[in-house]
Amino acid sequence: MRQASISRKTAETDIELTLNLDGTGESDVSSGVGFLDHMLTLFARHGRFDLSLSCVGDTQVDDHHSVEDIGICLGLAFREAIGDKRGIYRYGDTTLPMDEALIQTAVDISGRSFLCYGLEIPTEKVGSFDTELVEEFFRAFVSNAGVTLHIRQLSGRNSHHIIEGCFKSFARTLRKAVAIDPACADEVPSTKGVLA
Repeated sequence: MRQASISRKTAETDIELTLNLDGTGESDVSSGVGFLDHMLTLFARHGRFDLSLSCVGDTQVDDHHSVEDIGICLGLAFREAIGDKRGIYRYGDTTLPMDEALIQTAVDISGRSFLCYGLEIPTEKVGSFDTELVEEFFRAFVSNAGVTLHIRQLSGRNSHHIIEGCFKSFARTLRKAVAIDPACADEVPSTKGVLA
């Protein structure tokens, strides 16, 4: 099983996270940030990843530390669970409609961290959630997962739909990239022989 458990405690957050890449989409998420709980539940379901997350953070200050640190932990878990990347497709992309929003994501599980972020979210908040934290989450994830991720908004004017479409598209893109290619199941998908 390609899975990992991460424990991370700082002065700002205390996080326990378990990720199974070969799951069924089950999740038990308690981040302390309601909107992020919803997005991570969608992420697990659409990626068919099993995800367990508990975070106690200083949300009385704001949600930034919790959102960023959860992105860090999810990235670390992903990097550990994917292992030497043997047999994976490596690349994935998805264009996903969410009502009027159309979101495109593409990923390369390359061992190199890079985020190209192209969302233009029209409001500063969805409920009490600061929409600028979406970019912080994805930047933390890619920096710790060692992946290249491109996110592009092709259309959309509803902030909730844009963000939800992004998380769903991201999950489906990762699902494609981590799937095992039966034609190359014993190979690392790189001419270098390693993805690091």
